[in-house]
Amino acid sequence: MIPRLKKLNTLRNQIFAVFLFVMIIVLSIVSMIVYNQVGNVMKENAAKQIQQTAIEANGRMETLYNQIDTLSNQLATNGTVQQLLFNIVNGESIDFAKRQSLLRVINNIHAYSDGISSIELYTASGNRVYPFNDNKLSNVIDDEWVKMADQEKGRLVWVGKDQKDQNYSYAIRRVSLMERWYSNGGYLVVRIYNSYFQVDDNRMNNVENDYMMLLDRDLSPITTDYGIDIQNFLLEKKKTITIDKKEYLIVTEQSKQTGWTLVILKPTSFLMENVSTVRPAILFSVAIGFFLFFVSSMFLATIITRPIKRLTNTMKNAKMDELKKNPESMSSLEIIELNKTYNQMVDNTNHLIQEVYEKEILRSRTELKALQAQINPHFLYNTLNALYWSLEEKGEEELAETVIAMSELFRYTIGKSNNDEWVTIQDELEHIERFLQLMKMRLGDRLQWEIVALKEFDSVKIPKLMIQPLVENAILHGIENKRRQGFVSIIVEKAHHSSNITIKVKDNGMGIEHETLNKINRAIENDYASSMKGIGMALTNVNKRLQLYYDQHNLKNLSLMSKQGNGTIVTFEIPIIGGN
Repeated sequence: MIPRLKKLNTLRNQIFAVFLFVMIIVLSIVSMIVYNQVGNVMKENAAKQIQQTAIEANGRMETLYNQIDTLSNQLATNGTVQQLLFNIVNGESIDFAKRQSLLRVINNIHAYSDGISSIELYTASGNRVYPFNDNKLSNVIDDEWVKMADQEKGRLVWVGKDQKDQNYSYAIRRVSLMERWYSNGGYLVVRIYNSYFQVDDNRMNNVENDYMMLLDRDLSPITTDYGIDIQNFLLEKKKTITIDKKEYLIVTEQSKQTGWTLVILKPTSFLMENVSTVRPAILFSVAIGFFLFFVSSMFLATIITRPIKRLTNTMKNAKMDELKKNPESMSSLEIIELNKTYNQMVDNTNHLIQEVYEKEILRSRTELKALQAQINPHFLYNTLNALYWSLEEKGEEELAETVIAMSELFRYTIGKSNNDEWVTIQDELEHIERFLQLMKMRLGDRLQWEIVALKEFDSVKIPKLMIQPLVENAILHGIENKRRQGFVSIIVEKAHHSSNITIKVKDNGMGIEHETLNKINRAIENDYASSMKGIGMALTNVNKRLQLYYDQHNLKNLSLMSKQGNGTIVTFEIPIIGGN
């Protein structure tokens, strides 16, 4: 099962999976946003419609209220009522004929409105004039409302519900005597059916569980078709309310004329029913988009990875004695540049190999070139191997960076003139920095490093690729085999007991067994690299190059210190005056 999964872990499948995952997230977010936006728009439109209904209903309420206000005002300014109250203020009594005249006037006014239950007339002192009995105004209306009627100076004042019968409400207005400079002549009390203000709107009744309420200035219900306490919700200015586990939308409209508030409760469930009709269209669009993106992602991933796979196959099939070029293909600029760089590397490498063989006649040059030829291909193949694993494990975005790193490494490694054999310490350290960056693409956070060098040694000459094989050994044999984070240090400092420069390469890797360590040190001291492999061959080659380049300086041999489990330190010296 695991080997089969490893075969599926290709760059093509990774690109395809990432594209698909991103598209699923994008489609999900877009569909949710569209669904919510549609729902919000429908809610806003419904709220506007309900608000318009409330405005129209409130207008009808004001019309009914104005009708009562007009009728009560006509009665208060009626000549018979004015004269009767004027006579009472002057101390005259009311005879039977005057009472009959008052009765006819009130009945005529009363006949014009179905909302008025009864009309009562009181003197300024609170004695009832009509109906004809001895009841007091204080028994019907509280004194605070009487005082408010005095303050309003003839305007109608809404008192509220009759405490004895909640089906009725009272309104009061002061009767100002026009012949006594509009002084207080008495009070007119109107008893009104609450059902008179009941709204019967067909547009509101076509939805089940719609509710409408009419509240006075104190938010006390005048009319309602559902017995709930909504005052707290209005004071908190909430837009929704939950009744019997059902959510309702609250729409209010306040009358500037009466101060009354009309409240409409509309269930939000009917709004979501309209939104749900949009859901199939959104799901269908998501399905179409997913299918199109699925096909395009598969096609794009194949186009991107096909030339890379061809290049990696060419690398795998390369032989040590001859590298083959990869055929050019029409692809992206990055892939074309990668292919050109690889072909250039092949040309340079093959040329270098051929040049090394041709110069075997000269012993010293032959030996130097033979050692160089052993190091260069070794380094080139390790670099190609790192590139291969980088392409397998990384995404497309790092491809350009890998190509650039390879180009710089090969440009530095493959020299075309004798002058390229010597470089400055600064150049060598920069080359090692690029090499470490490339290794980090494969090892990730497992590889950390530091380069510590005094500035005064930057321009000192050193043979090319003298330090890099030691760093490569530290990674391949020290860091790569451990699971924990590895650390490599390259230190260039002044020697403690001489005027030379000391160069150290340290790692915190697995270390070397004591027996193996002694074997390597003996090989370095006796100079028999041919019998060594791996780390021993690299160290003996570097030591041999030191002897060849600095044979007149009597330098110490390269030294190797290591303890199993505690890392390895490789040290060598070069003269501060450089070499030739």
